[in-house]
Amino acid sequence: MSACAILFDLDGTLLEMQTEPFIQGYMQELGRYVAGRFDPTKLLGLIWEGTKAMMADPDAEKTNEQVFTAYLLEHGGWKKEELWPVFDAFYRDVFPGLSRLTFPSPWAKKIVDEAKAQGYRVVVATNPVFPRDAIHHRLAWIGLSADEFELVTVYEECHFTKPNPRYFLEICGKLGVQPADCIMVGNHMQEDMAASQVGMKTFLVTNWLEDRGEPQYEVDQRGTLEELYLAIANRSGVFA
Repeated sequence: MSACAILFDLDGTLLEMQTEPFIQGYMQELGRYVAGRFDPTKLLGLIWEGTKAMMADPDAEKTNEQVFTAYLLEHGGWKKEELWPVFDAFYRDVFPGLSRLTFPSPWAKKIVDEAKAQGYRVVVATNPVFPRDAIHHRLAWIGLSADEFELVTVYEECHFTKPNPRYFLEICGKLGVQPADCIMVGNHMQEDMAASQVGMKTFLVTNWLEDRGEPQYEVDQRGTLEELYLAIANRSGVFA
């Protein structure tokens, strides 16, 4: 076997969607939901800045959630016990409706099921800037659940984000594998193909391709979701 683990990106890969419109819709809904209790402009601005702080933080001892929470509370002047229940209720009651901004197809489940049938260990390697609930909802939209994967990267448990090489190495550490034993499958040149820097093989999914231009990373194979499925099923290309 050429690789023992396949790391699947979620947004734009298994879950077919355009990231920017989804994020815009998500922020608009959150802003509407918190209005009347918090200043939406202030809160949404600090969420953006807190996310940047999370992505830039080099501390391997702090989870992404801890970095984000500390930033939001320090700069917003709120107490966690007044803000977080609102977030929890939003993810429970409103976030599931955002599935209308995505285009789920049967390919995701077919691809994951085929990878498991071929003996691969499967991971959801989504950028861990969202809480567990938000990621589990997005898996449900494509007929999958977290317990079908060996690992799902969520902000409560991860210490780094894409495209930091340490994000990919942290996954390897959790799985007990070498980077050379992994294939990163994703649609984003800068975030997903960065896995090549640590020695992972890469497959760039082209259906909802995202490429900001720089930097460019090594891509071992590219193709549509259908071509990805066939490559896994036929053990061709990086799956040979």
